[in-house]
Parts: sequence; structure tokens; C-alpha cells
Amino acid sequence: MTVMDKPQAGSALAGIGLMLVAVALFSCGDAIGKFMVSTYAVGQLLFLRACAAFVVLAPMILRRRDAFVGLERPWLQLLRIVLSTGEVGLFFLAAAYLPLADVITYYLAAPIFVTAASAIFLREHVGWRRWTAVGVGFFGVLVALRPSGAGLGWPSLIALGGSLSFTTLMLITRSLRSTPDIVLATSQFAGTFTVGGLLTLFAWVPPTPRDVGLFMLAGVISVTALLCLNRSLKLAAASVVVPYQYTMIIWAVIFGYAVFGEVPSHATLIGAAIIIAAGLYIFLREQAMGRQAEALNPPPA
Repeated sequence: MTVMDKPQAGSALAGIGLMLVAVALFSCGDAIGKFMVSTYAVGQLLFLRACAAFVVLAPMILRRRDAFVGLERPWLQLLRIVLSTGEVGLFFLAAAYLPLADVITYYLAAPIFVTAASAIFLREHVGWRRWTAVGVGFFGVLVALRPSGAGLGWPSLIALGGSLSFTTLMLITRSLRSTPDIVLATSQFAGTFTVGGLLTLFAWVPPTPRDVGLFMLAGVISVTALLCLNRSLKLAAASVVVPYQYTMIIWAVIFGYAVFGEVPSHATLIGAAIIIAAGLYIFLREQAMGRQAEALNPPPA
């Protein structure tokens, strides 16, 4: 190993570590949110969670306030805010009725949906092997949905709708990659703050001091997880760190069982395993294609 290889290897390991931390924090925040929506409306959760997030983000916003001037494609930025707000709301709405592992399983399909949508809408080349993996991933979603049993219902469709919204959100974020991270994070919480605030006008339950603390904790966890995620993607290639997002299903099963006494069904676990296998194949295939392209067209010395 050369001297130049060591920092790169160290950065990759740091990126993987931060991704694992981000996934664990997101999962913890999801569990808190599911616990809170059993008593409070989703709008109130979104509003108070965003309030706590802005307390953490405020110093960074003040330091980078110039980044909010002259944003690229403002209408696309607005659409991203709408999608991110809807996606979070749909997630917690579905989590109020479904086991946490079920909701997470539908969201695990998002990278597969992105691959299919990239070929259709962004005109990116997707070969037959990746199309096959996409088809297998969709089959895994169908297995998890259990269309022939009692598992298919409007909560499942809400979770799947949230996954599709998340897919579109990632595609738009990819096209807005020159937008600073602080702007992307702030805009997401601005959307949930606004929509949640409006919804609380119609459904407000006075929270207990303990629950205020849980709402604030959920917001702080969300911001910390988002910052870890963004830093992870800066330290290492997406193809290296993104597969570790699949550890979310492990946390979902752990939190679901420990906090809510939920035991995932066989269909959920089988569907999750199929989705993870298809998603990992897509990422590994993209990584291999990237190495081949670099070998054929090496960068200038």
C-alpha cells in the first residue's frame, strides 16, 4: 500500500462508520416518532421535531446565510421541499398502523426504484443485469406487501407511497447536488415546520414535560443523523457507503421488538432479504462498471 492509499482507505472507513452511525440514529428517531404518534397527531410531531432541529441548525444557518442567496432552479427546490415533507409525514402515518420493520422494508426498495427511475427519467444507461435486479427487487416488495393476505391495506400503500416519494426526492437531490448541504437540510425541516404548524391548528394535544423532551430528542437525533449522512457521502463514494443503509432493517427489528413488542412476519423478513440482495447487486454492479470505465479511461497523471 502506498502513502497515498492510506488516507483514502482511512476516509472510506470513516465514511462507513459515519453511515452506520447515521442509520442507527435515524432508526432511533423513527422509533421515537412511532411511539409519539400513538398519542399525538403526525402534524404535531413534525412541528415540534422541526423546532428542535432548528435550534441545532441555527448557528450553522447564521454562519452560512450567504448560501441561501441565489439558489439554482428555485421551483425544483420547492418541489423537493414538498416531497421531503410528504415523505416524512407518510412514514410516520404508516408507522402509526404498521410494525416498524414493515415500514422500513418498503423504504429499503428506494435505491431499486431510483435505478429504474434514473433510466426512465434521467436517461441513464441501465443494462439488462441491473434491470433484472430491479425486477427481483419489485418481487421482494410484493412478497412484503402480501397482496393475497391481510397484509395489503391502506397503511401498506401509504408506506409504499412514502418510499416512492423518497425515491423522487433522491432523484431531485441528485440533480441539485451543487446546492450546499446546509441549504438542503434547512429546507427539509422548513417544510415540516410549516406543514406541521398548520396541521397543529386543527389537532393540538398539550404535551407532557416528558413528551416535550422526546419531541426535542427526535429533532436533535434527526439533525445529527442527517449531518453524519452528508459527511459520510463526502468522505467515501456512494457505492461504498450506501449499502450499509440496509442495516436499518436490523435496527427496525430490534426497536420494534424491544419497544413495541412487534415480531416481524416471515413475509416481511423474506421480502426484506430479497430487496436487500437486489439492492446490493445493483450497487456492486455499479461499482464494478465504474472500475472498468476507469481502467479503460485512466485519469491523466
